[in-house]
Amino acid sequence: MTTTTLKTAAPVVVADERPRARRRGLAPGTRLPAARLTGPLLLLVLWAAASAAGRLDPAAIPAPWTVVETGARLWTDGTLTTDILTSLQRAGSGFVIGLTAGIVLALASGLTRTGEALIDGTVNLNRAIPTLGLIPLFILWLGIGETFKIAIIAIVVYIPIYLNTHAALSGIDHRFVELAEVQGLSKLRFIREIVIPGALPGFFVGLRLGVTGSWLGLVVLEQINATSGLGYMMFQAQNYGQSDVILVGLVVYGIFGLVSDSTVRLIERRVLSWRRTLSN
Repeated sequence: MTTTTLKTAAPVVVADERPRARRRGLAPGTRLPAARLTGPLLLLVLWAAASAAGRLDPAAIPAPWTVVETGARLWTDGTLTTDILTSLQRAGSGFVIGLTAGIVLALASGLTRTGEALIDGTVNLNRAIPTLGLIPLFILWLGIGETFKIAIIAIVVYIPIYLNTHAALSGIDHRFVELAEVQGLSKLRFIREIVIPGALPGFFVGLRLGVTGSWLGLVVLEQINATSGLGYMMFQAQNYGQSDVILVGLVVYGIFGLVSDSTVRLIERRVLSWRRTLSN
């Protein structure tokens, strides 16, 4: 009797030929050129359209072309030029003092326990006190001239720079410190090669906040016993009901703020080009 054995063929796996949907990237995408100008330009278009349609009261909110004409007139007669230079000098002096103080205090507090005990609590106490609330006291101490204005701007600037730089220093991984000790790095090389690169991201965040704070403080300070400056110009325009002059001052402040912030962002991208972040 003959037995026939049937061999079962190996199963054939048929590949799925349906095209797979491409997985969307989770990153924001390619950076658009001059993307941050889109919002301000859109706001300007809406402002012009509302003014042309008669939806805005010209006495309260003049049309953009009226503001441009007023700005050109003030620039021609030299008023706007003098006020801009005065404001830049005040803001620049206070910013340099605040920047220097913020960096020095952050390094002293972030690198030594003694410095942290003496400095950190004092700075946080200063942060808890409204800076503009110090104006009456500083007038008594420094007089009502330019000195107290520069001092207030310096305080407004140094606090965010100190806080963000100190936080970045405190956030440096302790394993880097141990590695530096094993490698026998000197204190100077440790600061140059580990501390400074580690603290730079936080420092630039504080720098942007400090730049913005210098302009915000200037608006208030230039209305106190000032004879020139953008804030003084706006205060005088308020007394005479000149809303177009007030808007000229606000536009100039906005341009200064946008340009200074964009400059800091550009420097940050160049200095921290080694980082790969969502903004790259």
